[in-house]
Amino acid sequence: MTTSTRGAARTPAVLVLEDGRIFRGRAYGAVGETFGEAVFSTGMTGYQETLTDPSYHRQVVVMTAPHVGNTGVNDEDAESQRIWVSGYVVRDPARVPSSWRSRRTLDEELDAQGVVGISGIDTRALTRHLRERGAMRVGIFSGDAVREDSALLARVQEAPLMKGANLSAEVATTEPYVVPAVGERKFTVAAVDLGIKGMTPHRMAERGIEVHVLPATATVEDVYAVNPDGVFFSNGPGDPATADHPVSVMRGVLERGTPLFGICFGNQILGRALGFGTFKLKYGHRGINQPVQDRTTGKVEVTAHNHGFAVDAPLDQVSETPFGRAEVSHVCLNDNVVEGLQLLDRPAFSVQYHPEAAAGPHDAAYLFDRFVSLMEGQRA
Repeated sequence: MTTSTRGAARTPAVLVLEDGRIFRGRAYGAVGETFGEAVFSTGMTGYQETLTDPSYHRQVVVMTAPHVGNTGVNDEDAESQRIWVSGYVVRDPARVPSSWRSRRTLDEELDAQGVVGISGIDTRALTRHLRERGAMRVGIFSGDAVREDSALLARVQEAPLMKGANLSAEVATTEPYVVPAVGERKFTVAAVDLGIKGMTPHRMAERGIEVHVLPATATVEDVYAVNPDGVFFSNGPGDPATADHPVSVMRGVLERGTPLFGICFGNQILGRALGFGTFKLKYGHRGINQPVQDRTTGKVEVTAHNHGFAVDAPLDQVSETPFGRAEVSHVCLNDNVVEGLQLLDRPAFSVQYHPEAAAGPHDAAYLFDRFVSLMEGQRA
């Protein structure tokens, strides 16, 4: 429930965590109430791409950078048609945006899209709390939604958990669409949309790929109806343990031996398709400054992340799977979480992070070239 108001900055707001920790501040964006999973993002910029990333569906994002909103909101950098975060938490909102590309303030955009937020709280203390206790359910309340603390806590504890949530179909396209290749069309790729970001098909189009984006409900027959040279599985929200349909479709692709590439949720889907399990991280990886090592080259990359689940695969050995040998190709240097998988006997690989770099560094852009190389090899 939200109500728009221009006086939001002066309206008291309350953030309530499911373990009873409470933070008090001022409303930011829309006034009302919202619920979700509290997570923190360590990026110092790129907030517009974060807000419009479908993978943040049903999550309340806490920004660890203290000053947010500096560059306002423009009409070019959104990763989808709307803001997907359930709520937004900042410490010190910018009073005036200072970018020639800005069309409106971040506060105005949150308000216009009904996103309830809170400002003026100690986001350092909140982030440390989430690191120590783990990501958890949260509610933000402002205006008429504010009640006694005990009543607000009860509302938060009634909210659904992220573990076990099946959310891809809620954010994916309902109708197929095509992103044409830039210049000469060299390949055709079927992209299964589990919460795809707009920059991802663009990165493929830059490499001469015509991308057919398909709904999350697409079948194996739908995938091959476009006569693809390769198949892509996108990022997306929710618990990969619930994604039985995408796993089934991916197994059908692996059986046919078509070049395959997965990002983020797509990495978890590949893990499940190969027979590995998945698990929920304590507080996840979110931000644009995460160090990952490509074990095939030894190179360390600075990468963009947004995931709360990970693949449970052995780091120190090659695994036998129903589709041949598989190994962990990338690993996070902060905590040794699996950040990539590759098959050694079939043309398939995936990464847990975001090489499309929206927002984020461009260290991992070569992965799209690696996908092109797989398709070139298959064609040869």
